[in-house]
Amino acid sequence: MAAAISTLSILLMVWTIKAVDGAGIGISYGRAASNLPPPVQVAQFLAHGTTFDCVKLFDADPATVQAFANTDLAVDVTVPNDLVANLTDLRFAHKWVRTNIVPRVDDTNIARILVGNEVISTANRSLVSSLVPAMQNLHTVLTSLSLQHRIKVASPQSLGVLSTSNPPSTGKFREGRVAEVMRPLLSFLRATGSPFMVNAYPFFGFAVDTIDYALFRPNPGVEDQNTGLVYSNMLDGQLDAVFSAMKRLGFDDVDIVISETGWPSVGDPRELGINVDNARDYNKNLVQHVSSGTGTPLMPNRTFEAYIFSLFEENLKPGPLSQRNFGLFHPDLLPVYDIGVLTTEVGGQATAPVQTLNPTPSDSKRWCIPKPNTDVLLLQQNVEYVCGQGIDCTPIQSGGVCYFPDTVPAHAAFLMNEYYQTFGRNAFDCDFGRTGMITAIDPSYGSCVYSS
Repeated sequence: MAAAISTLSILLMVWTIKAVDGAGIGISYGRAASNLPPPVQVAQFLAHGTTFDCVKLFDADPATVQAFANTDLAVDVTVPNDLVANLTDLRFAHKWVRTNIVPRVDDTNIARILVGNEVISTANRSLVSSLVPAMQNLHTVLTSLSLQHRIKVASPQSLGVLSTSNPPSTGKFREGRVAEVMRPLLSFLRATGSPFMVNAYPFFGFAVDTIDYALFRPNPGVEDQNTGLVYSNMLDGQLDAVFSAMKRLGFDDVDIVISETGWPSVGDPRELGINVDNARDYNKNLVQHVSSGTGTPLMPNRTFEAYIFSLFEENLKPGPLSQRNFGLFHPDLLPVYDIGVLTTEVGGQATAPVQTLNPTPSDSKRWCIPKPNTDVLLLQQNVEYVCGQGIDCTPIQSGGVCYFPDTVPAHAAFLMNEYYQTFGRNAFDCDFGRTGMITAIDPSYGSCVYSS
């Protein structure tokens, strides 16, 4: 028993250090879609197939949280906005923690409880006034369970909390919210060692002539006339505007975490700047920039914890087409594009990130892949058929270069192409009972190279 307690203590210590380390690249795992893989499969893919350190959930669904057990990924769970007011009742806060957190503390690295999302920017005054008391009650419950050092309480906010953000040095919070919620919130965060979390999207702030500035591409820069500091990208300006607002209230010692940021790959014709190249450039450059230690002009020499929005394309989200196309991955776990976060696995050990081959058209090369939305049972039959025809199927087996993503569509795509290439590259070699199609876009990714 003593050995077991000692082991658990060490595990909690390691998780605590990771939870408060303050740097890392995370992914927002939304589930507003009708075609997503099960959470267990998602968790294993993130833990063993990517370099993400942490994952942000938009609720505390028990099955989803449990899926991350024993993965070592730091997990942020969320209390939805409609439950925030209930948490002002300490009894409800106790019940919520004991139902959603306590059953998982021994095997899952829960790093934060996020109270609502962009609460302060809503017009619901009752919800806004409930935010800090709800956070205080959750912290009280965590303290009673000796979990306050391991699990922090925070609340992501939008840039809408600012009344002024340009130039960055003039950043300040909306006047009507300062005394009501901003000062109490920042006081709570300082006292508990929690960060101020902000959803920062240059995508929503760029104009035609500032798209390179928004995408971290080479540009002339923008000078803040008050400080003489030159900004090379829009995200730095947004973060420094938040920092300036916090400093005006005397809270510049509170850490800032980028709780959401991203760029869509597909949008409506009227939506500017949306394509795969821009989405890839933004997210790839984001990862390099926030983890480089360069910091921002007002916060130099800092790394930032940042969560990319989002893991999947979510076909049930309302609004313009772009809202359903922020995902890095399709529901079958194949990348929409790659930003250098995929890994290979050799002998059970994850290696360094591998660069994918960019999906580019070819005039001469052709590949065979499954038609979109093909039934997985039919694709599984294709896998079994191809393996029975003498095709080498070891690349899709555990430890193989194409094992991840461990999904039937991904495995079928690789093997259907192998069959097509081996037996003559005729159209009928890619028919597979009308489930296959020929493409000029190279589907290769990471070290999983499709024959051509």
